[in-house]
Amino acid sequence: MGDNFKLAADVIAAAEAKPADQALRQVLKAHRQLPPWDAAEISQIVFAFYRWQGWIREAGDLEAQLRRARALAHQFDRKPDGIPLAELRERAVPSWVHEQVAVSEAWLKSLQQQPRLWLRARKGQGSGLARTLQHCERAGDGPLSDTLEYQGEEDLFRSTAFHAGDFEVQDISSQAVGFICDPLPGETWWDACAGEGGKLLHLSDLMENRGLIWASDRADWRLKNLKRRAGRAKAFNYRAAPWDGGAKLPTKTKFDGVLVDAPCSGVGTWQRNPHARWTTELNDVAELSAVQVRLLAHAAQSVKPGGKLIYSVCTLTRAETDDVADAFDKQAKDFEPLPMRDPLGILEAPASRIWYWPQECRGNGMYVAAWRRKSAS
Repeated sequence: MGDNFKLAADVIAAAEAKPADQALRQVLKAHRQLPPWDAAEISQIVFAFYRWQGWIREAGDLEAQLRRARALAHQFDRKPDGIPLAELRERAVPSWVHEQVAVSEAWLKSLQQQPRLWLRARKGQGSGLARTLQHCERAGDGPLSDTLEYQGEEDLFRSTAFHAGDFEVQDISSQAVGFICDPLPGETWWDACAGEGGKLLHLSDLMENRGLIWASDRADWRLKNLKRRAGRAKAFNYRAAPWDGGAKLPTKTKFDGVLVDAPCSGVGTWQRNPHARWTTELNDVAELSAVQVRLLAHAAQSVKPGGKLIYSVCTLTRAETDDVADAFDKQAKDFEPLPMRDPLGILEAPASRIWYWPQECRGNGMYVAAWRRKSAS
C-alpha cells in the first residue's frame, strides 16, 4: 500500500473510536514532516472513503476500498450526472434519512462533492485579507464582502494573518446566522450554546466589540477554548458562564437577543463530515429534538420585551427544525415570528424560518427560525 494510503488506513482505524476529523488530526500531527500536498491527499482519501462508503463495502480489503473510493471521487468530479438517482438514494445516505429529510437529487449530489473552505474576515477587511492570502473569492457584496472562499493550498492555521486574528475559518451558513442575528453595538446578547465560540466571535465583530455577550455551554473545556480563540480574535466584550440547559439560568439578565445554536444531529454537515452519515441514527434525532425544545423554552425566558430569539441548527431533519419551531409556537404565546432577510440572497422575501441547503448556499445545511418577544401592552 502506498505511504499515503497506509496513513489513510491508520486514520480509518483510529476513527473506530473517535470522529474521523479528530483521528485525521491525530495522525497528521504524528507525521508533521509530511509536505502539505501529501497531507491534503491523505485527507482527500479519508473523506472519500466515508463519502463513497455505500459503494465500496464489497470492494475487498481496506486498501482496495480506499483505492476504489478515490477512483469514484475522481469519476464523480468529471461526470457528476453519471450516477442514477435511485443509486444515490440507496447508497449515499442511510435508509432512515428518507423518513426525516426532504431528500432531493441535488442534495444527494452535493453530499458527494468536496466542501468549500470559507473564511470570515474582520468587519470591513475582506478585500485586504484576500490580497494578503491570495487564492480567495468573495462570496458576494454587502456583508458577504467579508466572506471569502479560499481556494489555495496553504495551511491557513500557520499563517501570520490567522495568528494576528485577521480571520476565522467559518462556514458561510454559520456566518449567515450571525448576520441574521444582526446585533447592534452596545446591545446585550446571550449565546446560549456557544461551544468554542465561532458564532460568538462573529457577533462580537458585528457589535464592534461594544456591549456585552454572555457565552454559555455545558462543557467547561469548550469555554476554555473559547477564551483562547477570543484572545486571538481580540474579542473582549463577552462573559462566560456554564449552563447545562436546565431551568436554572446562568444569569438574571434580560437580553436584546438570545441565540440558541442548539446541539443537533449535524445532517447539514454531511458533505464536510461524511463519517457522521454512518454513525448518526434515527434515535439520536429524536433525543436531540427533545433537548432542543427544552433549550429553546428555557432560553426564551431571558429575552426582554421587544428582543429577538434566534434558533439555529446545522441539520435538515424535520424533527429538529420545523417540529421544534412548531412546538415553541404552541408554548410561547408571548413571542411572535420575526421575518428575517436572507443575507445569502437565496430567498427573495423575508421569512421567519429559513432552510439553507448545501446545493444552494455552497456550505453546510442550516435551519434558522426567529421570533420577537411581544412588547408589554
